[in-house]
Amino acid sequence: MIKPWIFEFMQAPASSDGTSLSDAVTAAFGEGLTFWLEAERLGFEGIFFSEHHFGLSLSPSPNLLIAAISRQTTRLRLGTMGNVVPFYEPWRLFEELAMLDHLTSGRLEIGFAAGVPQELARIGLGMEEARERFNEALDIIDAAFANPVVNHSGKHWKLENLTLMPSVFRQPSPPKWTTVVSIGSAQKSAQRRSKICTGFESVGRVSEIFDAYRSEAARLGLPAGPDQLAIRRNISISRDAALAREESEIAKAATRKVVAGDPRVVERSSSLLDAPRAGAGFSLHDDDYIAGTPAQVAEQVIDQCRQSGAGHLLAMLGRSSSPRRLESIALFGGEVIPQMRRAHIG
Repeated sequence: MIKPWIFEFMQAPASSDGTSLSDAVTAAFGEGLTFWLEAERLGFEGIFFSEHHFGLSLSPSPNLLIAAISRQTTRLRLGTMGNVVPFYEPWRLFEELAMLDHLTSGRLEIGFAAGVPQELARIGLGMEEARERFNEALDIIDAAFANPVVNHSGKHWKLENLTLMPSVFRQPSPPKWTTVVSIGSAQKSAQRRSKICTGFESVGRVSEIFDAYRSEAARLGLPAGPDQLAIRRNISISRDAALAREESEIAKAATRKVVAGDPRVVERSSSLLDAPRAGAGFSLHDDDYIAGTPAQVAEQVIDQCRQSGAGHLLAMLGRSSSPRRLESIALFGGEVIPQMRRAHIG
């Protein structure tokens, strides 16, 4: 079985037709809510919200979106892929996540990310320091799951008998996720017993990243099956295959705009032996864009998941609100999800 999720980017709108930017932003949140409620009705596993700042996205605080939609849903799993850890105090992030797990009645998925270099740079945070903060903060957060009275002495934080509140989660062991684009990050995630999600790259490169995770997990005697692995993909779906392909080209252009200036983006992926370290670059590949009729989309999704061993597919069904977006989610939910749930991933 392949579990279907929505990946929500929340593209920032531009005002048009005399509509003020304020009204356009309010409308975007309202249309987003309609779309997310459809995800529950159509049988999606859940929604992962992204976190971005200073530019193209309306999701600088995705945990607020989770809190808002949690009160209008009963089944959807809700998470962030992921909270950009270097922007936060780790103790505060832990407490906020504990609150969300109770507000969602135990439906929270906990996702972490190191951040996008060009966004971190806007507040004077270089990638090396961000990676240091990311790793040290995760050490604190992981320790707090075991004991909410935190003691820690590191480079960036010194905490003594700090009691975190809420001190307990609704779920005994909330699922943890990490967004990765390198071999080193995948290996570290396995060590932390975190599931992983990746995107952008070819199926071959995704498989290399997953293989590194599987090898490290096997060394540690930890599970590393399909349920620990997710691919994020741009999905363009229509009864008209040509229209879907046109929309896929628009999605490619939007992705290039988002990653413009990201120093991690390289012309092509390194091989597994050439890229063992955390922070290695990643490349954009046509495999990231799945387009066609419902039958064609289902075939491509299942094929990519089978090749890589992923048990989760995060579908980015458009970056902004449009009449076609509701049509897309209806087609995907009605005709693709049933095939995904019947698919066998070895």
